Amino acid sequence: MKRLYVGILILALIGLTGCEDTTIKSSVPTAPVQLTINTEAGLYVHFVPANVGEALIVDGAGFHFHGQTIPLTSTDYYGYSGVLIYITQDQQYAAFDLCCPHCKKRAVPCSLDGFYLVCPTCDEQYDVSHGYGTPTKGVSKEALRKYTTVYSNHRLTVRD
Repeated sequence: MKRLYVGILILALIGLTGCEDTTIKSSVPTAPVQLTINTEAGLYVHFVPANVGEALIVDGAGFHFHGQTIPLTSTDYYGYSGVLIYITQDQQYAAFDLCCPHCKKRAVPCSLDGFYLVCPTCDEQYDVSHGYGTPTKGVSKEALRKYTTVYSNHRLTVRD
């Protein structure tokens, strides 16, 4: 019986040490992200999950939505190059840093063109329509840095 316990212990240790870390690490430098949007207030009443394809960009100048800019508050942090918040095909929020993981140029953010964030430096396109930010054209092998989104009681929170 003692041999059985020792055997199980050895197998457990081998199993634990053989695990590979599958955490996706982005090459885009980390920077704090903390944004809250009340989808029942003012300009944001149309930024709800049913409106697939809607996008909001947040950068140093503020929240950009439907041609208007709302200033940042003292509690807003917008990542490394800015944040795109996008309502995906399955009516979920997805948030990505605007920095191209291939070029890593903080001052040259990607811009939104339909379903894609496009890097102006390397011309890479990242598909954001399904919430993954995967490269689809160009040289990048890495997806965009993705941020956590939580939607509850008409409040959207984005954080790192």
